[in-house]
Amino acid sequence: MSAAYEHLLVEQNGAVVTATMNRPKSLNALNRKLVDELRDFFVTLYWRRDARVVVLRGAGDNFCAGLDLKERSNGPRTTGAGLDSQRSISEIVMAMRRCPQPIVSVVQGAASGGGFALALASDVRIATATTRMNAAFIRIGLSACDIGVSYFLPRMVGSSVAAEFMLTGRFIDAQRAHQLGLVSRISLPEDVETEVKGFADDMLHATPLGLRLTKECLNHAIDAQGLEAAIAMEDRNQILCAQGEDFQEGVRAFFEKRKPNYAG
Repeated sequence: MSAAYEHLLVEQNGAVVTATMNRPKSLNALNRKLVDELRDFFVTLYWRRDARVVVLRGAGDNFCAGLDLKERSNGPRTTGAGLDSQRSISEIVMAMRRCPQPIVSVVQGAASGGGFALALASDVRIATATTRMNAAFIRIGLSACDIGVSYFLPRMVGSSVAAEFMLTGRFIDAQRAHQLGLVSRISLPEDVETEVKGFADDMLHATPLGLRLTKECLNHAIDAQGLEAAIAMEDRNQILCAQGEDFQEGVRAFFEKRKPNYAG
């Protein structure tokens, strides 16, 4: 299955959907069309039961170099129009967190500005030796607080390290990203597909409902008011997951040492 987008290639293999930002000559920079396509793709994922895991990547040697500044208008711009344009981009990362499918991003080469935000909004990030991430906005006259970066980054690495990179726009290479916990793996280029498949296969071992509720609860727990609030969500998840036939199938598959066959 594939969706008919211009700059976003979408392919489905079983329950795994791969979305590839396809503007390699521009380092997959976000032009208006790609922004619209990414937003549409992630918004519609919420309703899809056939897609259980999403892989996000960039064509060629880079993930995404951020907003395409060549497309920027030099004409007069109202505050309202500017806010609408800004929200059209920030809605992408909100949809990424809202969609029930875990998102695995292959962050190779440049992941700057908006590309950095897309990487941070993903659930799992795989880097390569060429990975270079930064909050590029502050280097072009804007604030580094953009497209969710000021939300995600300090929660992942702490306020001091987040301040270091957001106030300077410095690059984070693969080794530093791994040390900080920003990426789960640093993969050799020839091993990336194996890493991605490994994550997807392990995620698909969960029941469809269990996987969806785990992502939802994990995201809410980050902002939970305390232990009791987090446990209340966990208790709800366990009872909901235990009601269906997929739970029984998961138990049978465990004892029979085979891959589960979930009804979904």
